[in-house]
Amino acid sequence: MDFKATDIAAFLNGEIVGDGDVKVSDVSKIEEGREGTLAFLANPKYEHHIYETKASIVLVNKSFEPRKEISATLVKVDDAYQAFAALLDLYVQARQNLKKGIEQPSYIADSAEVGEDVYVGAFSYISSNARIGKNVKIYPQVHIGDNVKIGDDCILYAGAKIYADTIIGNRCIIHSGAVIGSDGFGFAPTETGVYKKIPQIGNAILEDDVEIGANTTVDCGTMGPTIIRKGTKLDNLIQIAHNVEIGENNVFAAQVGVSGSTKVGNNCMFGGQVGLAGHITVGDKVTLGAQSGVAQNIKSNQILLGSPAIDIKVAMKAYVLLRRLPEIRNEVLQLKKDLEEIKNK
Repeated sequence: MDFKATDIAAFLNGEIVGDGDVKVSDVSKIEEGREGTLAFLANPKYEHHIYETKASIVLVNKSFEPRKEISATLVKVDDAYQAFAALLDLYVQARQNLKKGIEQPSYIADSAEVGEDVYVGAFSYISSNARIGKNVKIYPQVHIGDNVKIGDDCILYAGAKIYADTIIGNRCIIHSGAVIGSDGFGFAPTETGVYKKIPQIGNAILEDDVEIGANTTVDCGTMGPTIIRKGTKLDNLIQIAHNVEIGENNVFAAQVGVSGSTKVGNNCMFGGQVGLAGHITVGDKVTLGAQSGVAQNIKSNQILLGSPAIDIKVAMKAYVLLRRLPEIRNEVLQLKKDLEEIKNK
């Protein structure tokens, strides 16, 4: 699908500098721009690429003033990065709206309710008493368990598994291989040393605008729910244990693990491989650097790093010292030798 610069500028409420009739049919990075593609420049650090790019149209901030001649047509907007994201969102929506209807073979239980304009891909299974909202896209081989409720405008990509009694809000995205509502890890040791499984009778709740990455798991509660509140985004390969409560508008990078009954506040950012122990509380606006290990409560508005996690400034100083440990050891040994010599004299 081709878009003219004038169409793009109208959609973004932008200003055109150059040929308004030039067309694009794809996107590219500005440093890898090709003719017929759209790129963007948001960070001044990459300005030098705009003078060499072969992209036909480049989104730039309104404050941008070129220092040399540019061959591409510019579309000036308030925020080039946000504008580019809006165009990509429009492109994805247009592509997904082509998916409609119920493919065969697939199974929808007689007692299930499916809203208007729903797409159900082949080999999908929708169980008894499930409730599917309007304009939901269910890609092939998705399993939706008994009594599941899914809001409007959700997307469940191929192979997602939604266990019984799960509740999913509006505009949620569940990527391939994700499992929502699986059993929590609960076992009780017996006198013989054998572990007896504790039934997990809770459920999982995802509020509006939550995104779950590929192969991420969200366990149901042992009793009561596991909750992911609105606007939170989870990357791929994340484990959320039973009865965890994740607040609003958090972002967790890949391989984060949150142990059972832990509560995380709002607007937190966790780097890759962060691990949280169970039954602790993390406040609002907490940032944890990659591979941080947290075993105790954290107050709001902190940036921590390390295992155990400590204030990032302290952690960086400690890291500098850690790198110097061999040198410091040699200095201590030399001092010890010098003291022995003085003592002998």
